[in-house]
Amino acid sequence: MGAAMRRIHVGNALSAFGLGFTVPYLYVYVAQVRGLGSVTAGLVLAVFAVAALIVLPFAGRAIVRRGPLPVLLVALVTAALGALSLGLSASAATVLLSAAALGAGQAVMQPALATMIVDCSTTETRSRAFAMQFFLQNLGLGVGGLIGGHLVDTTSASSFTLLFAIEAAMFLVLVAVMATVRAPRAPKIEEAPGQGTGGGSWKRLLGNRAMVQLCVLGFVLFFACYGQFESGLSAYGVEAAGISTSALGTALAANTLVIVIAQFAVLKFVERRKRSRVIASVGLIWAVAWAVAGYAGLGHGSQTMATAAFISTYALFGLGEAMLSPTLAPLVADLAPTGLAGQYNSAFALVKQLALAIGPAVGGPLGASLHGPYIVAFLLISLGITMLAVRLGRQLTDVQNQPSLARSRVVTQGGAPAGADAVAPAEA
Repeated sequence: MGAAMRRIHVGNALSAFGLGFTVPYLYVYVAQVRGLGSVTAGLVLAVFAVAALIVLPFAGRAIVRRGPLPVLLVALVTAALGALSLGLSASAATVLLSAAALGAGQAVMQPALATMIVDCSTTETRSRAFAMQFFLQNLGLGVGGLIGGHLVDTTSASSFTLLFAIEAAMFLVLVAVMATVRAPRAPKIEEAPGQGTGGGSWKRLLGNRAMVQLCVLGFVLFFACYGQFESGLSAYGVEAAGISTSALGTALAANTLVIVIAQFAVLKFVERRKRSRVIASVGLIWAVAWAVAGYAGLGHGSQTMATAAFISTYALFGLGEAMLSPTLAPLVADLAPTGLAGQYNSAFALVKQLALAIGPAVGGPLGASLHGPYIVAFLLISLGITMLAVRLGRQLTDVQNQPSLARSRVVTQGGAPAGADAVAPAEA
């Protein structure tokens, strides 16, 4: 791991640590501590999603034209200002404006950091780089949430102001860290006839059948997993399975723990398999997870068994997430033409935000009231993930689907591994 990649991973950990301080307590802060009510708190959460959907289409173009580092620094400063002003806001208007700035900055960070990882890695090292990113993000969120939970006091607005100030400080520290990164020079764009870096690049992306299918698959993945964690699945657990709030917290902790423990053990398995088959396996694992959740809420076992089954559901989701982290992002990078990684990363981040915006709106009411249909629907959706993954595999080249083939072919021919020379600039 070169110096540039180390700083990028530190940046991922710091940003996640800062977010972990505030995200779990945002609703309570707006609705109760500031006394603005549940409607305003719900609007704040909606503003996060809307801000991301607005800025992401422009973020990709900016990354392609200016490079990921300048875009990242602007996003970090914007997020820091948004976090600090959110901690000081007392009216609905300022809270919503602050949330918009924070949400926009957070949204742009994702594709910018992902593009920097692409620029500082090769096809052979990319899966491990993104696995490390996902590991540090979950670790940072978990540690940040744990520490933040001991600092907050719902009777004191100043304790929440401190939390948001710490989050803003993390973003500014990250500005200082990332400003020292010496990333490899971004490659020039491989332009198709008549296409440039503006609307033509989006047209080119939409003409890439494999990328379009991956975006559809990504939407379903995020809709069925992250879009249900804190809405439909938690509502189902409380209403159908009688899960306590402490048990729900334990389930979320189990999800993070599985990711932290299994990430690099799973990586060895993933690197030797076709990406489409890995994603298809995740669909099957999540189908089992939904079946276990069905037992928790619809079975006739004891409350202890129901709680254990519900916690196991979140653990199985964590296993699937650990398999996806070294698979999806590297595949997006490998599908992107030279110089357009930022555009493709932004498009995939946009798909993720759409899923995260729609998922709770659909899953929340279903999980809270229609317990049986909710479980059946998402079990079938998970099986649909498997089918979509198999279909995607037919659109990928052998090397795109299984990058280890490229290295093995070169070694068989007696040469150096592909991309070995490309590693040197990133590790200088």
